[in-house]
Amino acid sequence: MNQGRVQGPRLFGRKSECEALDRLLIDAISGTSQVIVLRGDAGVGKSALLEYLSHRATAWHIASAVGVESEMELPYSGLHQLCGPMLDHLDRLPDPQRQALATVFGLSAGPAPDRFLVGLASLTLFAEVAEEQPLLCIVDDAHWPSGSRWSAQSVLASGRTSLLDSLRCLSVVSATAIRVRCC
Repeated sequence: MNQGRVQGPRLFGRKSECEALDRLLIDAISGTSQVIVLRGDAGVGKSALLEYLSHRATAWHIASAVGVESEMELPYSGLHQLCGPMLDHLDRLPDPQRQALATVFGLSAGPAPDRFLVGLASLTLFAEVAEEQPLLCIVDDAHWPSGSRWSAQSVLASGRTSLLDSLRCLSVVSATAIRVRCC
């Protein structure tokens, strides 16, 4: 949550992009969940736009993850960053989903859960958090985590599923190149 942040970064020459991000926040508050993918070459300011957005989202729960090349082969490394701070809501999930995330996060032993169940559990967790306060999911450098082990599909699908349609949720992903495959 961003309580107490007064002023975010000032971005010069990015007025239209900042206005578009502000509109997305307003739409999400109104109950229109959305997903936006910021694509561009390294160094063009995608991370600065994400920082601008996070400063604008006062009174929101902000879940964020940053893709790191050295973590590409670690299963669900991005999911750990994104959902780890929300695990206090884990007990609200249906048992199979709760068990899947508990296994992925190393909270309980068991065989590796189905990735689609992990994706559904992530979305359900997002929905639980978004019921209490608006949820902003930010994934920076999403091109680094490996495709089958990263639940960016879940984040991207969150704007296209009825589970989050009426909730106040906005997902923003940045990448230099990304192949979008929704689960």
